[in-house]
Amino acid sequence: MAPIKVGLLGYGFSTKVFHLPYILPNPGYEVYAFLQRSEAPKDKSKVEPGEHCTVDYPNAKHYRTIEDFCADPEIQLVSVCTKVGVHVEHAEKALLAGKHVVVEKPFTTTSAECDHLIEVAKKSGKILTVFQNRRYDSDFLTLKKLFAEKAFGEVTEFQNHYDCDNPPWMRSTDMGWSPGNGMLFGLGTHSIDQTLLFGKPKSVTGFLRALKLRGSETDDTFTVILQYDGEQKDLVCTVKTTVISPLPMERMLKYMVRGTTGAFVKTGEDPQVDHHMAGMKADDPKFGAEPESYYGYLSTTKDSALGESKRVLESERGCYMDYYRDVAKAIRGEVEVVVKPEQSRMGIRMIELARESAQKGVTLPYSEK
Repeated sequence: MAPIKVGLLGYGFSTKVFHLPYILPNPGYEVYAFLQRSEAPKDKSKVEPGEHCTVDYPNAKHYRTIEDFCADPEIQLVSVCTKVGVHVEHAEKALLAGKHVVVEKPFTTTSAECDHLIEVAKKSGKILTVFQNRRYDSDFLTLKKLFAEKAFGEVTEFQNHYDCDNPPWMRSTDMGWSPGNGMLFGLGTHSIDQTLLFGKPKSVTGFLRALKLRGSETDDTFTVILQYDGEQKDLVCTVKTTVISPLPMERMLKYMVRGTTGAFVKTGEDPQVDHHMAGMKADDPKFGAEPESYYGYLSTTKDSALGESKRVLESERGCYMDYYRDVAKAIRGEVEVVVKPEQSRMGIRMIELARESAQKGVTLPYSEK
């Protein structure tokens, strides 16, 4: 089959680090066009790599307005890598122009905006999905495998941590808050999406803090507690991020799972971004493979489907390329889209409720609106 022609909106960090490295090695795609508002440099010899798409990808089309970009009939798939405040505008224009759309996370700033885009996609007949790439992390793939193998019996506790100590990329001096800002919308979008393994919660309790810029209304640290009902009434999920965390052990805690027949502890972070930054290509067989020191520890009882054991468990290989492989299969009608927009909408709704819970100091029942 002819490769799917991809147009990318934006030429910043997200495009260059989280999308292009996993599209380019995929034979199912052709990087066809970019939207970058800055004019193409007249003397490209004086431009550093990474500054302008026309220098790095001279054979691709370059557009400076969203209208001209969407008017190109050759573009089949649009990856929206612009700021969250314009996700709705850009995704809607692409869908109405007859393009399939991948939206960088966070999907939107409100669940109402999610609903709007989902309705537009249904009317257009095109695929709308969200770049929840952390579903393709090594640690999460390992966790999913353990759940599928019924290693834990009934899961009673799940802790999902995404911590970082004084990250250098946090430079905000803004004392206020605007929709889409803060760690809950940032790293929390990943962690909360991973808890969708358990479905819709019964209630949401949120605690938001600003530890680096004291007094700011923009959270950099949060704890979200999710409780469930029905067959999962004894399950408690805790989702946490902190930006002040002097390393208490060799690596940051990632997962803690407890169940009636097993438990699992995992530290460290998926290595794909580090591998990319080190120059490794995404189609290298070693790309996304964790070092042995990152492996988790699994303990299961004789009643576990895996039998009784206590062992270090080799991690699955992380693969963000598979995200775009799955999108290509969905476009071709071979499978359903993996990351459904309704799922990402649920994640945004959990964030809204967690913020409201923190502001009111109460636990809130999960509600769709």
